Amino acid sequence: MTQILNDPLDALRSGFGGTVITPQDVEYDEARKRWNGSIDRRPAVITRCASAEDVAAAVTYATAQGLEIAVRGGGHSVSGSSTVDDGLVIDLSGMRTVAVDAEARTARVGGGALLGDLDAAAQAHGLAVPAGIVSHTGVGGLTLGGGMGHFTRKAGLTIDNLRSAQVVTADGRIRHASETEEPDLFWAIRGGGGNFGVVTEFEFQLHELGPMVQMGMLFWSLDQGDDVLRLARELIPTLSRDLNVLIVALNAPLAPFVPPEFQGEPGWALWIDGFGDPDEHASLIERIRRSLPPKWEIATPMPYTALQSMTDEANAWGGYAYERAVYLDEITDEAIDVLVREVPKKSSPLSIVAFYRLDAAYSDVPDDTTAFSGSRKPGYGVFTIAVCPAPDLLELDRQWVRGLTDQLKPLARPGAYINGLAESDSALLQESYGPKWDRLRQIKAAYDPQNVFHRNFNIPPAE
Repeated sequence: MTQILNDPLDALRSGFGGTVITPQDVEYDEARKRWNGSIDRRPAVITRCASAEDVAAAVTYATAQGLEIAVRGGGHSVSGSSTVDDGLVIDLSGMRTVAVDAEARTARVGGGALLGDLDAAAQAHGLAVPAGIVSHTGVGGLTLGGGMGHFTRKAGLTIDNLRSAQVVTADGRIRHASETEEPDLFWAIRGGGGNFGVVTEFEFQLHELGPMVQMGMLFWSLDQGDDVLRLARELIPTLSRDLNVLIVALNAPLAPFVPPEFQGEPGWALWIDGFGDPDEHASLIERIRRSLPPKWEIATPMPYTALQSMTDEANAWGGYAYERAVYLDEITDEAIDVLVREVPKKSSPLSIVAFYRLDAAYSDVPDDTTAFSGSRKPGYGVFTIAVCPAPDLLELDRQWVRGLTDQLKPLARPGAYINGLAESDSALLQESYGPKWDRLRQIKAAYDPQNVFHRNFNIPPAE
């Protein structure tokens, strides 16, 4: 174990605005917990920061003491990269402020804010930024990898709406990154993950939305997967930007809107969002209903914040998780064969396969505008996610995730979305970033030549 010198640690504490936590402190075990219950690590020091200056002090202290650094935003890292054994955790959970300028339609968001914090503050003014679909996810980790969800077809990835960022780099400097200041750093943090520094504040462009949106969900039995996927393949590419459809293989929620006889039943669902004319949303649901009558359905207006938190309970803290993702250009017959054969093999009722349609506003952005790990041509992001209530189920569904994904990979685009990975693979990362890889390595060498920030999907500095 790395030894912590008392004097330097006391010096860190003396000028620190937040809290410095070590294994001797009563709050240590709570502070080291992560969303993924399979992650159990024991940092030597946890610095719960209150400002960018605290983050800079923590970085300086860790590098001087030779401590490995991990950065915690929302604590949702499936891979466990937000914590470390015997090193130092920069914990941003004390930096959750969100300040909205309704006239400019912008929001300044602390590096430790959760998606629910951002959604609630923006929706108070009828505004939103596209983000993920679990509201207790951290804004920081989601954004740095790209950020996709219900609103992506309408407004792009989260990074497409990032206007500037405050970043603490490996030398302890607090920098401002935008199109005009530190433009290489700004380009790299939009998709390059946590490789280039600790983002202590994000500035987002917001869009008019809500407060009420349309939500629909139609559910079919597991043996109808072939028909559901073929119908989705036909319908989804024809949608206007005001509509979004997620294809999900799941067990029906144990929720009041599901008829009791279907609760917990495995099957396939189309989750249909409407952000424009309610009649357009209703027309799409009716078209689907006529083409393939569902076992059950729900269609209702709801607050956007409620839509954003619908999967919170299924993804509660403490579950055991593992994930992989691939990109598909199309839902081909071969892909359908893999999915209908492999989906029934999962063990946990919480494990899912989810398809995000990636087109429209997502595809308006040229490939080289950001460092995002994927092509901007229309297609699908396919996420196979094990979420298990017990560790023995995780081992079974980890193998299920790997098996299903391995069978889809020959049918998929090269690479993967880094936010959809549970373990790092240098060859896969290089494949995912493609022609951006060399530029990312050059920027890494400029801002972090010693690879201080390497507990992530790591981009090594160019030599």
